Amino acid sequence: MIRCLAFSLLAALLLPSAVLANADLDQRVDALYDEELRDLFLWFHQNPELSHMEHQTAARLASELDELGYDVHTGLGGTGIVALLENGEGPLVMFRADMDGLPVEEKSGLSYASKAKQVDWDGNEVSVMHACGHDVHVTSLVGTARIMAERRDHWQGTLMLIGQPAEERVAGARLMREDDLWTRFGQPDYAMALHVTSTVPTGMLVADAAPYSGADTVDILIKGVGAHGASPHSGVDPVLLGSQIVVALQSVVSRSLPPRRPGVITVGSFHSGTKHNIISDSAKLQLTVRSESQADRALLLAGIERVAKNSGRVMGLPDDMLPEVIVYENEGVPPTLNDLGMLERMRGVWADQLGEGVFYNKERLAMGAEDFPFFTVDPYIPSVYFAVGGTDPADFEREAAGGPPVASHHSPLFRIVPEPSVELGVKASVTGLMDLLQMP
Repeated sequence: MIRCLAFSLLAALLLPSAVLANADLDQRVDALYDEELRDLFLWFHQNPELSHMEHQTAARLASELDELGYDVHTGLGGTGIVALLENGEGPLVMFRADMDGLPVEEKSGLSYASKAKQVDWDGNEVSVMHACGHDVHVTSLVGTARIMAERRDHWQGTLMLIGQPAEERVAGARLMREDDLWTRFGQPDYAMALHVTSTVPTGMLVADAAPYSGADTVDILIKGVGAHGASPHSGVDPVLLGSQIVVALQSVVSRSLPPRRPGVITVGSFHSGTKHNIISDSAKLQLTVRSESQADRALLLAGIERVAKNSGRVMGLPDDMLPEVIVYENEGVPPTLNDLGMLERMRGVWADQLGEGVFYNKERLAMGAEDFPFFTVDPYIPSVYFAVGGTDPADFEREAAGGPPVASHHSPLFRIVPEPSVELGVKASVTGLMDLLQMP
């Protein structure tokens, strides 16, 4: 018995320290989920709140962080939270989690599905759901906060945790910055954030150079000349002009943007007219525009202006009646681009601590957007934004065999598997932060 114990001890001493640290972290995170994170996730999931209205969510998150010994500040940019844990000389590292839900009625079939309702920004009572996984994000943040507090003897510097409101309306990060965030609490040396995704199997990470695209909100206001539907020659039809603009806009991407650079122009709304036989005197198009660099953004926006104005000229409109293009600067976001040096560093840490097989490297097929860059682009802060898988691999197998498709984000059917999602979020966050805050 003594010989076996001695052999086991010797074998443990010969193991790489990273392996030991990883095994220890796995055990602690597993226990922490059972002890408190499971119940915390259920509370967040069942109590979602709309953007700018995350009062209960912010209060619960602030309370959890305060109990862990963090210096907690509330009310940033509305309902935002900043929690600081100072631990000697060293870098200031920020980690953000977004808190808001969506005006969606949950139809996931889960036993703990949200039944929450809330009065929205227009005074309407709506159902509310965490249809984008922000409940995973805040739960993971609390788990990360606890482990970082427990292991203060393994790192040095200051940890800044941010609970961000209104990400779904791409407003919260900007509002927190406008609330003198860096002046009041210090400008971070590094920044991190995570997102759970239903498009990736549980147990896997996505960490690539360009997690999210830039996005712009654009309106095109079209003027016409009203007439009877039976006498189109006596007016200028804004529906026809709008239709020509919608089709021509696709040439901006296909014939103006270089073919190996991504871009999207989508017309999400087309409104005009009141009755079958009346040619209206106006129409309105609402667009979302996606790009991955400032140069490509400028090219796409200029192309929209060119197509709209000149389509109006083709219809014979005078200059004072040409379509008006409105770009809502306060609703746009830059692309989320990871710092390449920091990304390589984090991928190395995660490969070492979580295994090379943890990375999901399939091609990204969509151009989603996010407001995290408002924390990192001006002034520039090296940052890494990563994702953790949230869907049971068996669900992908059933989908491939002709079964029900895996629901997308923002769908009432959206569902993720919380335990592996939260646990991997905590493990990846802690190992990344420990590396950035490592002791000299």
